[in-house]
Amino acid sequence: MRIGELATKTGVSVRALRYYEEQQLLASERSPSGQRLYQDSAVDRVQLIRQLYAAGLPSKSIRTLLACESGVATPELLTWFSGERDRIDRQIGGLVRSRERLDGLIATATAAVRAGGACHPS
Repeated sequence: MRIGELATKTGVSVRALRYYEEQQLLASERSPSGQRLYQDSAVDRVQLIRQLYAAGLPSKSIRTLLACESGVATPELLTWFSGERDRIDRQIGGLVRSRERLDGLIATATAAVRAGGACHPS
């Protein structure tokens, strides 16, 4: 598939896909006319790249992680992977606590509105 089709299927801009290639996160072949061509598996790869970026990993770390998809890893790399997973778990915990506090504020504001009071954003 061409780059525009991959962009449409993944919701990622063409510019971002080119950046992923520059960072060696994504590979393409070239048509005789020089257009980028991607395998169907590129859709899943782009989705994984987006998830890893969203989790806060930098390009270099994502490149290292993706290189291990072949099943080759070292004990040091496994330790690093575990550390990244633990960091993500801490982020999730923080987000859950933030959501719980927001739920409490929503409940308080809802009660105030029902009682005839009003809360206004500042």
